[in-house]
Amino acid sequence: QLQFVESGGGSVQPGGSLRLRCAAPGFTLAYFAIGWFRQAPGKEREGVGCSSSSDGGGGAYYADSVKGRFTISRDNTKNTVYLQMDKLKPDDTAVYYCAIFCDVTVAEGWGQGTQVTVSS
Repeated sequence: QLQFVESGGGSVQPGGSLRLRCAAPGFTLAYFAIGWFRQAPGKEREGVGCSSSSDGGGGAYYADSVKGRFTISRDNTKNTVYLQMDKLKPDDTAVYYCAIFCDVTVAEGWGQGTQVTVSS
C-alpha cells in the first residue's frame, strides 16, 4: 500500500526557513508527479506545489501564495522529494503532506504529514 512519509517540520519565527522531506518506502518517486499540500486548522487541504516526473520534464510549479519562497527538488538517488520553505509567514502554519499526483482531489498515498508552525 502506497503511503508517504513526511518529515522536517517544526516551529520557526517569521522569516525563517525549513526543509521538508517526502519519502515513500518501496515506491520509486522519480516515475511520478509528486505534489506538496498543506492543511491549516479549519481549512481545506490545498496544493502548495508540484514536481513533474522525469518523463514530464522534471519541472515544478507553485501556488501563488508560495511562489518565490518555496522550492521543490528531488534526489532520485535517495528516492526523496524536498520542499524548501524560505521567508516563512504565519499564514504558512499548517500540516504539510506529499502525495502522488498534484490535484488534491485525486492525489494518493496520504501519510501523517508534518507540522509547520510559524510564530513569533
